Amino acid sequence: MEVSKQKESQFEILSIAEVSASSSDTSFCKSEPVCARFGSGSGFSKLRFGQESETSADIAFDLRISQLFKLGPAESLCISEASEANKEKAYSRGISIQFKNEEESRAFHCAFEQWKTEVVVQGSPLPNGVVSTSKSKFDDKIEASSAKMYFHYYGQLLHQQNMLQDFVRTGTYYAAVIENRADFLGRVVVDVGAGSGILSLFAAQAGAKHVYAIEASEMAEYAKKLIAGNPSLSERITVIKGKVEEVELPVKADILISEPMGTLLVNERMLESYVIARDRFLVPNGKMFPTVGRIHVAPFSDEYLYMEIANKAIFWQQQGYFGVDLTPLQRSAYEGYFSQPVVDAFDPRLLVAPAISHVINFTSIKEEDLYEIDIPLRFTSSASTRIHGLACWFDVLFNGSTVPRWLTTAPGAPTTHWYQLRCVLSQPLYVMPGQEITGRLRLVSHKAQSYTIYLTLSATVGDVLQTSSGKLDLKEPYYRMSQPQAYSLAQDQQPNQLLQAQDILTQSRDEDGSVPVQQPSPNFCAELHSL
Repeated sequence: MEVSKQKESQFEILSIAEVSASSSDTSFCKSEPVCARFGSGSGFSKLRFGQESETSADIAFDLRISQLFKLGPAESLCISEASEANKEKAYSRGISIQFKNEEESRAFHCAFEQWKTEVVVQGSPLPNGVVSTSKSKFDDKIEASSAKMYFHYYGQLLHQQNMLQDFVRTGTYYAAVIENRADFLGRVVVDVGAGSGILSLFAAQAGAKHVYAIEASEMAEYAKKLIAGNPSLSERITVIKGKVEEVELPVKADILISEPMGTLLVNERMLESYVIARDRFLVPNGKMFPTVGRIHVAPFSDEYLYMEIANKAIFWQQQGYFGVDLTPLQRSAYEGYFSQPVVDAFDPRLLVAPAISHVINFTSIKEEDLYEIDIPLRFTSSASTRIHGLACWFDVLFNGSTVPRWLTTAPGAPTTHWYQLRCVLSQPLYVMPGQEITGRLRLVSHKAQSYTIYLTLSATVGDVLQTSSGKLDLKEPYYRMSQPQAYSLAQDQQPNQLLQAQDILTQSRDEDGSVPVQQPSPNFCAELHSL
C-alpha cells in the first residue's frame, strides 16, 4: 500500500469556529491566527488546526471522510462525515474557516483536494479498512496495463525533453499564448496533462491570475521543481497530481490549455480527457487552446515503401529453416506487417490527389463522439499511377482573440515529433488522371488508449471495380525515421498549394447523415471567433 509522499504543507488561517453537530451554534471560536497543516499519518492524509508553535492539534480531520465547502469568497466550511464507528451522527464535527483573502481561500481549497485526491488515487485504506475499488471514468475505458505504461512513459524527463525540443510544437504554443495575452491576463487557467509544466509557465508569463497544472504521472513532481525554480511565476501556479477525471478544483477556469494530440491527432485518447476537463472545469463560453483540430487525408503512391513492407515477410517463405518449413506463417506475417501504420516524414509530391479534412471542434464535441470517428473519402486522381494507401496528418488551431495560430504536421512543413502517418494497403489500386477514388476511413477506439483503423479505397478502371481494404492498429506503428529533414515543396508547386488542399473540409455526418459538405472559407479563422 502506497502512502502519499508529499511533505507537510501549512496555511495561516484568520480564524476558525467549531459548529455543533446538533445546531448551528458554535462550541468555540479562535479569532487569533490559526495554523492549518496538511500532512500524512497512520497511512493516510490529515488536516490539523492548531497554534503554529504547538506540536499537538486542537482539531484533526481525516481527509478520507472529510468535505470542504465554500461559503463565500474568504469563508469555507469543513465537515468530517460519519465513519462506520460513528454512523449514528450526521457528521462527527464541522468548523467554519475564515481566510485572510480570496486568494488564500483558493490555495487552501486546492491543497485540500490535492491531498485528498492523492490518498484516493494511491489506494489508502477506507474507514472500514478495505482498499478503494471504485473506478473513475478513465479506469472504465482504459485497461490498467496500458495506463501504467502510458503514465510511466510520460513520467520520464527524457521523453519530456523530446517534446520540448520539438521547436515547432513548443514555439507555436509559446507564440499562441504570448500573442494572445488578452485571453490570459487576469484569468484562471487549467493546464490539462501539464507534463513538465511548460505550458503553465507560458500562461503565467502571459499574465494569468492563477494556473492549475493537472498531471497524473510522476512528472508532476518534476513540474513542481521546475515551477519552483521560476519564483517570479511559481506563486501563480499550483500543480495537482491526479487525473482530470478525478481531481477537484476550487474554482472554474476561464481558459483551458493542453497538448492532447497524439499520432493522427487521436492516438493515446487524451482528447477525451481534454473534453472531460472542458465539461468539468471550464466556465460557459470559456476558451480552449487548442480550439479545433483537423485530420487531413489523401491517397499516395510510394512503390519503394510498399516493397519495403512486403519484403519483410520474405523470411517466412523459407521451407528449410534448420529443417523447419516456415511457410504456414507467411501469410499471417504478411498481414501483420501491413497492419502497422507507417510513421515518418514523406515527400508531399507522393500525394496523388488534394487532401480532404475532418474537423473536430474541441469546444462542442461530446466525449462519446471520439469513441468512433467515421470519415467518408472521395478524391479525384491527378496522375496515372498505383495508389498504395492513405496518407494522414493533422493540425490544430489556437483561436486566440488577437492572433489565431495554427500548428501543423503537414508534409512539406517543418517536421514535428508527430511526423506524418500512412496506412499502406496490401493490394494497390490502379488509377488514371481525373478518376474518382472513393472509400471510408473508420477509427474505432480500444482500451489500449488507441484506435483500430479500418480503411477501404475503391476505384473503377473501365468496367472493373477495384477495392482494397486494410485493418491497422494505431497503437502498433512502424516508426520509419529514415528522413532526417522535412521534404521541401517541389519547385513547380505554389507555396500555398498544400495549405489550400488542407482547407477542403470533408462532410462530417451526424447519425442521421444530415450535415452538409462544408466548403473552404478564406476567413476560416475569423469565423471561429464566434465559437
